[in-house]
Amino acid sequence: MLRTFGREAETEPHRLEKRLASASRPIRKVLEASLEGKELGASDARALFETRAEDLQALLETADAVRRRRVGETVTFVVVRNINFTNICYTGCRFCGFAKREGDPEAEFLSLEEIARRTKEAAARGATEVCMQGGLHPRMKAEDYCAIVRAVKEAVPEIHVHAFSPFEIKYGAGRSRISVEEFLLRLKEEGLGTIPGTAAEILDTRIRKTLTKDKLSAREWVEIVKTAHRLGIRSSSTMMYGHVDGPAEWVAHFETLREIQKETGGFTEFVPLGFVHYDAPIYLDGVARPGPTREENFKVHAVARLFFQGWIDNIQVSWVKLGPRMAQYILQRGANDFGGTLMNESISRSAGARFGEEISPAEFCRYIREIGRIPAQRNTVYEIVARYETTDPPSEWEQPLAPVH
Repeated sequence: MLRTFGREAETEPHRLEKRLASASRPIRKVLEASLEGKELGASDARALFETRAEDLQALLETADAVRRRRVGETVTFVVVRNINFTNICYTGCRFCGFAKREGDPEAEFLSLEEIARRTKEAAARGATEVCMQGGLHPRMKAEDYCAIVRAVKEAVPEIHVHAFSPFEIKYGAGRSRISVEEFLLRLKEEGLGTIPGTAAEILDTRIRKTLTKDKLSAREWVEIVKTAHRLGIRSSSTMMYGHVDGPAEWVAHFETLREIQKETGGFTEFVPLGFVHYDAPIYLDGVARPGPTREENFKVHAVARLFFQGWIDNIQVSWVKLGPRMAQYILQRGANDFGGTLMNESISRSAGARFGEEISPAEFCRYIREIGRIPAQRNTVYEIVARYETTDPPSEWEQPLAPVH
């Protein structure tokens, strides 16, 4: 059966029972508690991150069983266009290959007309969302960010605007000497729907000082996200792993996200983001390791499924970081969302990511059916737009994009 892509052909209950029976007693106890819906503690999560051999296989099978109980057999994706409106940035993040200086031949700062054009083109290809992030341009102020949102909504009023990381929000507010709350309210009035929970990296002071000297602190990230949630602006949540970090920091990061969710309920999903090392300065300088291992990719998604169950039940794979085939494996080991079509993806590509800039809706459907699951298009807040059990999305969504340079 295609359902067993990458796995032995056994029924799920039999496979789970077999894996649990082979696990060590301490790990089996933790996994059985998860199957009963009990909340994992930090020590439990740390133990799961240390699993090997049969214990690891039991973790992965349990994560998939919990996924099945929490969200069923549907694998979702969103039709979205990434619009990275500028790559001009002077922050100096050591994991980033995206930033350029003004005057660099590859520097760009999109006009409002070009942002509107890309939005219209995205809508014609089925997009329900545009995702917009950019570098911290030295001349951008709060009004510039508002103008970007306004340009999108004037071009396609019904499209959802998912834009501006907490770092961009801090920057825009600071440049205009207004509070974060006032800035977010202005953006919301212009049509901002949700914000990406990026710029989190690892919410650990030591790690953040190694990754970048000038970025917002973990405390600031938390406060900005909480403020957005309080104003009715939901967000994703993320973690970038596989650089100078490890399980202790992952667990602490998970704890922070879960506490925020318990307080606000504002996170729509959790997106693990494996570090792309190829062209990242921190790797080229010999400080960071070359991204996460295969086992670490499995563990981060699986432990997240168990740790967040009942609080953040959508666990997304980043096909840009993992590649579509590895994403398929992880979708059988706890995850339930394939991410977005993207259309143009330049931030990961600039760091050396090697899996392209777009996956079409029809390709998503094919990948999802290959593992025996049900494809469904969602919107930004995980409402189902269309199911494609036996049919594919409209063929006109496959039309080529106009050149962007």
